[in-house]
Amino acid sequence: MATATYPPPPPYYRLYKDYLQNPKSAPEPPPPIEGTYICFGGSYTTDDVLPSLEDQGVRQLYPKGPNIDFKKELRSLNRELLLHILELADVLVERPSQYARRVEEISLIFKNLHHLLNSLRPHQARSTLIHILELQIQRRKEALEDIKRRREDAQRLLKESLATLDGQ
Repeated sequence: MATATYPPPPPYYRLYKDYLQNPKSAPEPPPPIEGTYICFGGSYTTDDVLPSLEDQGVRQLYPKGPNIDFKKELRSLNRELLLHILELADVLVERPSQYARRVEEISLIFKNLHHLLNSLRPHQARSTLIHILELQIQRRKEALEDIKRRREDAQRLLKESLATLDGQ
């Protein structure tokens, strides 16, 4: 029984046999997936929408609506988290059997903090992109100035060498 080191190529390689002579003979790539799809047994969607806390079955601790003061709410939740952690330490010392409720409250605060931070991700992505583009513009301007300076140096050297040659 003979075995091959490598398996044969998939049969669709024949679709590209005339590619070098006629690049348009190759089939078009498939269109991008839109909507939901299944990958490795998990269902995913191409819609990039952050589900609300209520959709996830979590109680929202900050006000609802489009005009949320993120800074104020994050600070408030952070203070509340610190308070609950101190209360948890107190409960663990004095009434160790009642710690579960405190841990659930801390978990709820963390979920709310995480959701607030995730709602800021699009803004963060835009700001990061703007910063990267500004850096690219700055580098290109610096490179252009460097090229201009070197060109002027080269022109000056050429004039000096021509003057030296004319003077001999």
